[in-house]
Amino acid sequence: MRLARFRTAPSADPRCGEVVGDEVVALADGSTVLERLATGDRSPADGERFALGAVELLAPHAPRAIYGIGRNYADHAAELGNEVPAAPIVFAMPPTAAGGPRDPVRRPAVTERLDYEVELAIVLGRVAGGGIGAAGYAVADDVSARDLQEREGQWARAKGADGFCPFGPWVTTADEVPDPEALRLRSWVNGELRQDASTADLIFGVDALIAHIAAAITLRPGDLILTGTPSGVGHAMTPPVYLQPGDVVRMEIERLGTIEHAIA
Repeated sequence: MRLARFRTAPSADPRCGEVVGDEVVALADGSTVLERLATGDRSPADGERFALGAVELLAPHAPRAIYGIGRNYADHAAELGNEVPAAPIVFAMPPTAAGGPRDPVRRPAVTERLDYEVELAIVLGRVAGGGIGAAGYAVADDVSARDLQEREGQWARAKGADGFCPFGPWVTTADEVPDPEALRLRSWVNGELRQDASTADLIFGVDALIAHIAAAITLRPGDLILTGTPSGVGHAMTPPVYLQPGDVVRMEIERLGTIEHAIA
């Protein structure tokens, strides 16, 4: 199923539901996306129905923790002049980095080199056997301030600024994604295709990333793991091309949907 959080009007309270075709069906029991992830409940929604095009899609939930993975595609490591890592490179982003699938991303005054990275996001939740694992997937943009990333040893500011992790448009549960490591992912800037690759090229796959992080950190339902980006980022172009206010970034992953946001 596809679990979404939405609003029927700008002043309306957020609601949660299941996306079915071109409609979103409210969860009549009042449960949230996070509660569904935590319990593993996959019973169909049976509440009010709304046309998908008539609602505002919000971030599916507020993640407690967001983990990013650096250089997890060999071609991206190469385009930035980096070696392929021997183990996953993990960095953390604060919850305030999370944003909705159509929320504008504001470029902070501290950076002039804003970049995009289309990424498969693992959404953790309750899985068969009662443990925590990959309960679903979403599309994410790991927005990056390249000047801060190069200047600072830690990537907390470069990757974790407010709104730097828009994700969605919903959480597609794992049963709808037979092989998360065989998905086409693409990004466009102002309609120009920039990235076009497959998650088959991941150096470290979904299970390996979860195990690597869980070996040191307790993972909870709703936590996100961004799995890395393929080649084609603006920073690697000749000359580099960075995002400017007014630009529109669109990202799509097969089976998971599309997110799109403007740069403000």
